[in-house]
Amino acid sequence: MTRIVLDVDTGIDDTLAICYLLGSDGADLLGVIGTYGNVLARTAVRNNRDVLRLFGREDIPVLLGCEQPSWADLFEVDEGCARFHGGNGLGNVNPADYGVHAPAGADEILARPSVGIHESGADASAPGLAVGGRSGSPAAATVSDGGAVAGGAAPFRRHLVKSVGGDRFDIDMEAAGADGAGRIPAVPPVRDGAGVQFIVDAVRRYGRDVTIVATGPLTDVDAAIALAPDIVPDLRVVMMGGALTQEGNCYDLICETNIIQDPEAANRVFRSGADVTMIGLDVTHQCLMTRADAAAWRATGTKRGAFLADMVGFYINANEASDPVFADGSPLHDPLAVAVALDPTLVDCFGINMMTETATGRGHGFRGRTIGDPTRLRDPRKTARVALGVDAERFTAQFRDRLTALCAR
Repeated sequence: MTRIVLDVDTGIDDTLAICYLLGSDGADLLGVIGTYGNVLARTAVRNNRDVLRLFGREDIPVLLGCEQPSWADLFEVDEGCARFHGGNGLGNVNPADYGVHAPAGADEILARPSVGIHESGADASAPGLAVGGRSGSPAAATVSDGGAVAGGAAPFRRHLVKSVGGDRFDIDMEAAGADGAGRIPAVPPVRDGAGVQFIVDAVRRYGRDVTIVATGPLTDVDAAIALAPDIVPDLRVVMMGGALTQEGNCYDLICETNIIQDPEAANRVFRSGADVTMIGLDVTHQCLMTRADAAAWRATGTKRGAFLADMVGFYINANEASDPVFADGSPLHDPLAVAVALDPTLVDCFGINMMTETATGRGHGFRGRTIGDPTRLRDPRKTARVALGVDAERFTAQFRDRLTALCAR
């Protein structure tokens, strides 16, 4: 069994990545963290919970990660993300239409202490934590909308207050249900960055026997390193993001979407010394999901199959409309990353010490570009592996078959 902690900005391909893990006998999914990117972080958490409920895996913990990039105080979903993933991240498909109804009190998952990993294996409250990316945010709010920077935004509605057991938490007052006088309910508030603590706990308990798979921005992984630098020697990350030999998929055709959301975080993770495998556009664009795949899931005759088929129909249409190269199918970005975490032989990797450009022009290259680090060019220890070759036929067959079997259960 391969232990996995999945960190996702749950859009359509993130959902497919979750399903791939659920359909893989060799995967032990310890927890799913929702972060920002394709959707707001709290939407990602809700999507994660709904998908796990639909597939009968409510036992898997769902946690909230960082809600904005390390360089910003706010995050707004970019129009391009909504165009590919729909307004709700699930292709505008409503899980409730497929029998997914949250039980009473389910929304409290966004308003209770984080789930920690402890030696007993039992769930318990994690130590107090107040992280939302790195510290040192500017006094004036800065908004990230998929990499764009804007000044003068309204201040973030957060206040540092005392809470349970004398701990202090950074609370989103509105989400915690505060009334007009600023009073919040007795339910313990969400701990900003609870998913970050979960990463730390997992690595401290399992070491290199757990893999952190990040299919969104690397803000949570970066925050975990900042919170607990001691985990770096044991930290194994498989990330979906970046491009080394191919064009990017952002408007500039240089940067990849997950990286441009938080280039600073990506750069710090690459340079931290952690063991990183980069599954970028170099290989994900070679692995396509087709309408035939969706038809196979629908043919199972289950609500699960209908949900996946309807959701990916939106994604396939959006990709076809964006680029004629995807007329034959849509890229399986995030599912390939989780597949590689389970079976590294699916890809051929190039060892390199990576970095991310964090500024544009004046000798800085282009912000968000993933490239080899010139300061470590002669360092014999290569901390990153970049996938440049993939057994696309083997992977796409596994992907189709595992999800078909999952839908049919």
